[in-house]
Amino acid sequence: MRVIGLMSGTSYDAIDAAAADLILDGDRLVLTPLGMVSAPYEEELREALSAALPPAPTTMRAVCELDTRIGQAFAALAGRADRELCDGRAELISSHGQTVYHWVADGQAYGTLQLGQPAWIAEATGRPVVSDLRSRDIAAGGQGAPLVSVVDTLWLRGRPGGCVALNLGGIANVTVVPDGAGEPLAYDTGPGNALIDAAVRHLTDGRLDCDEDGAMAARGTVHGPLMSRLLAEPYYARPAPKTTGKELFHLPYLQAALAGLGPLPDDDVVATVTELTAATVADAVRSAGAGEVIASGGGTRNPTLLAALRRALGDVPLRTSDELGLPSAAKEAYAFTVLGFLTAHGLAGTVPACTGARHSSVLGSITPGRHGLRLPPEATAAGRAAPSRLEISLP
Repeated sequence: MRVIGLMSGTSYDAIDAAAADLILDGDRLVLTPLGMVSAPYEEELREALSAALPPAPTTMRAVCELDTRIGQAFAALAGRADRELCDGRAELISSHGQTVYHWVADGQAYGTLQLGQPAWIAEATGRPVVSDLRSRDIAAGGQGAPLVSVVDTLWLRGRPGGCVALNLGGIANVTVVPDGAGEPLAYDTGPGNALIDAAVRHLTDGRLDCDEDGAMAARGTVHGPLMSRLLAEPYYARPAPKTTGKELFHLPYLQAALAGLGPLPDDDVVATVTELTAATVADAVRSAGAGEVIASGGGTRNPTLLAALRRALGDVPLRTSDELGLPSAAKEAYAFTVLGFLTAHGLAGTVPACTGARHSSVLGSITPGRHGLRLPPEATAAGRAAPSRLEISLP
């Protein structure tokens, strides 16, 4: 099945579309990457999205408008991906949408909201769309995240010494994959790029959206008192599985930590929140006792962050997913091709040990395409077993 995965992360700077051929071969799921295309949000839409995110107040009208406009933006990129990557032969689109709120209280997830109305995608492309992939896991008592953990577990289990799959998005998350028969574990470690981006936008009056090439952090010095305040955040001590988001790690959160410290050089602030990401990720890796870290996500393009993470990890090797066949910039989008494929085939897309759910679940809702709802024949086959491993087949 040829599937397009659509993804926009918590940094909400762009939409990514990855295409893959996916084949079930016995207990193997074989993924052949077909490439990725990306499109930045239009500035007006990005500003509207930013203005509606917590802790800012919003209105139902704004939510409705964002749901429509984000859906249209996803639809446009899905059509482009079908033309450029699939020769117009995509069979399914799997859309994560844009997370705008993840409702967590006292360690329990109660709901999640991703905008990007899938009807626009189905109407524009004619293809069936799998969407709203997180809610079912939350209904089953899970955190609804990290959903990529099922891909990490299928793909990386059995590597000598075990490994940690790390995603450095707006929020950093890890999947601890054992080398043997033990249970995997997955959770959000805390901010990835979220506080770095928030600090840079604020300190440059919006001139920069991120710390390009880690330049500001490289010039700065970690400020000890600020670092101590940030590390005192109770979230870090909570047991896994756990999730968090920009509902917690946002600019006012950083400003509260800065209160009373006096004026600090801009570069020192950015250096400190960069070190915070490295330190909290390294703590997670040490607690797992893993033999290596395999990183992906936008943070892998920040050399200062990666250098800080390597220092914090010590002897634990840090690699990127590119070295294993999945482009780090597109790994999450490829993960959603897998999740959509599993849903279309009636197969579970969660690992309860990773999300904390009572049981695994078939994820999402399906919006029919132009020719109605046509599930693959395998979806109705009795006794169809979920794959036990994922293999990457390079084209």
